[in-house]
This record gives sequence, C-alpha cells and structure tokens, in this order.
Amino acid sequence: MLPEPMLAEPVASPVLRPGWAAEPKWDGFRAGISLDSGRAVLRSRRGTSMAAAFPEVVAGADQLPDATALDGVM
Repeated sequence: MLPEPMLAEPVASPVLRPGWAAEPKWDGFRAGISLDSGRAVLRSRRGTSMAAAFPEVVAGADQLPDATALDGVM
C-alpha cells in the first residue's frame, strides 16, 4: 500500500527554515510505486493505475528491495 503523497504548495518566499528541505516542482506525472512480494504497483496520486502507460518503470521495479515504496515525478 502506498502512503498519501505530499502535494506542492506555493510559498511567498523561497527561504526555508533551518532543518527544512525543498525541491522545485517540475511538470510531469506524479506517481508512486511500491513493490510487495515481487509485485509492483504504479499509481497516480489519485490512485489510478499507471502501469500500462509506463511498463518500463514497472519492469525496472524488480531491481528494488521488497517492501519498497517510492514517490516521484516522471
């Protein structure tokens, strides 16, 4: 099961508080992938399966350790 994704939010200033980190928001598809018992699941942030659109990402998931979950933009 994938955790809920964090969403980008606009800020008034790019200055961060001590101990905080940020990254720019790029255009693309936001997705999460998890690997559990050798089965990869690739979903959009709204829960729609994206496996058919990105078979190379699903195929590459076999290189991940079991019980891994990743969140990113493609």
